[in-house]
Amino acid sequence: MIGAGAAGITIARKLLDSGIEVVLLESGGIDYDADIAALNEGENVGLDYYRLQDSRLRFFGGTTAIWGGRCAELDAIDFEKRPWVEHSGWPISKAQMRPYYREAREILGLRQTQPSAADLIEAGVVMPDFKPDRIRSLLWTFDEKHGRFSFDNCRDLRDHPRCRIITHATVREIVAAANARSIDHLDVRNLAGHRITVKARHYVLATGGIENARLRLASRSVMPTGIGNGQDWVGRCFMEHPHARGGRVVSGRSWMLLNAFAKRHEVDGQSVAALLAPGIELQKEQGLLNTSLTIVGRRPPHRRESYAMRSYARLKHVIAPDRRGRELWMAVKKTGHRVLRYSEPARPWALNKAGLLDIALLVRAEQAPNRESRVMLSHLRDPMGVPISRLDWRTSAIDTRSVSGLVHALDTELQRLNLGAAEAASWLEGGDWQFDPLVSAHPIGGYHHMGTTRMSDTPRDGVADSHGRVHGIANLFIAGSSLFPTSGWANPTLTIVALACRTAEEIASDLRHRPMARSREIPRYDANSYAVAESGRGESESG
Repeated sequence: MIGAGAAGITIARKLLDSGIEVVLLESGGIDYDADIAALNEGENVGLDYYRLQDSRLRFFGGTTAIWGGRCAELDAIDFEKRPWVEHSGWPISKAQMRPYYREAREILGLRQTQPSAADLIEAGVVMPDFKPDRIRSLLWTFDEKHGRFSFDNCRDLRDHPRCRIITHATVREIVAAANARSIDHLDVRNLAGHRITVKARHYVLATGGIENARLRLASRSVMPTGIGNGQDWVGRCFMEHPHARGGRVVSGRSWMLLNAFAKRHEVDGQSVAALLAPGIELQKEQGLLNTSLTIVGRRPPHRRESYAMRSYARLKHVIAPDRRGRELWMAVKKTGHRVLRYSEPARPWALNKAGLLDIALLVRAEQAPNRESRVMLSHLRDPMGVPISRLDWRTSAIDTRSVSGLVHALDTELQRLNLGAAEAASWLEGGDWQFDPLVSAHPIGGYHHMGTTRMSDTPRDGVADSHGRVHGIANLFIAGSSLFPTSGWANPTLTIVALACRTAEEIASDLRHRPMARSREIPRYDANSYAVAESGRGESESG
């Protein structure tokens, strides 16, 4: 198992439950280390994006250490082939995903059923009566357990007799067998220059949407174009959920709209938040993506950020994301949520009446798959000697057009219900995607790296099958949102965990049909002693 984030840890647990021995390799330690974080360094050559060094955390638990907990299932249409969306269509349907979504919900401490807008109304929240074929009101739920996948919260893995955890273990290359039909071993290094070789019957790559592609492209000693990249799909179709200001609501019932969409609510003991997406019929009629937006109070464009937002941004960028920094960040975030719980919608409503805030449309868009939006390799190398990532992120005309279609549909519905009007942002009239630093604490996107090792029915259209197995390579699996053929509106973590459950089931089924070595207690390594550094050059085997 390469990578101890939500996907890797989920698969490890499922395999252990099936009686399989697991080696879990983590490039970082149990907390943030600046030298290890620098291995994420890369080049941005397309749209403006966050520094790649900062866009993922490289230690046990991964970026879930600062995850906001937003959970939602993809819609059925997200899995379907949409004629108006090039390269759309998953090799698995929503119906096939349902049992795995149930597992994922349990893993993340969520109730088995996704709450709906009807549940929110029943809880006493007044919601606009939009026509559902035009505008849908959807809900996020939240995993409330901070650090669910942290080292502290993985005592079960640390104590398991069949699980070996090796920290500071960076895979330098996935080495294919001579016939290029399977993986022979992993070349694993640390920053001190020590090396081990790891051999297993099955390998799972779960290092994130950029690193999954980078490591496969860089593994070229047997396959010159990279592992499983015969059809030139590895690294392509990089997707985010790009953020933007879609416009504003004017002359409307701002109190009701802010109360419904600009704050969290409680439904049957669950924390939820509402958002808006185009109706399925509207998507089909106008050829729109399944994009989304929320209605929030924000400063008008080109104004200065508020003191609170400037302070939050300073805190986020100045303080290292180590344990102490994360605890401080989480304390500030929880305090902010408590303040908003009691101040909303009164605060933004009053400031809007005073002309200091807009009732803004905060876009969290679906991005269409685009082969030219991609992760490549730079000529520069990291301290391990691996080429660093070169990200060329590009949006498409359909991305902008879909936001425009949603905003105009919202305008029609607001006016029909006498709730005001939605005034579209000028950039939606055929312009390039426009980011707005005032609209979100994460103004560019959700840090959601998707699509670079996409699933498909055949190698012609992607790099892995519906279980995450790389086409043509019997014992290599991919896990994480890099598998997503399309991105949908939903935050990816719930789907990542659900797919991990499905992949683990497939690996366990494979191994049940092969003779298993006699189970033995696998020695574990204290993360603070950094097994790779102590091992020097050695070899490790597992299932």
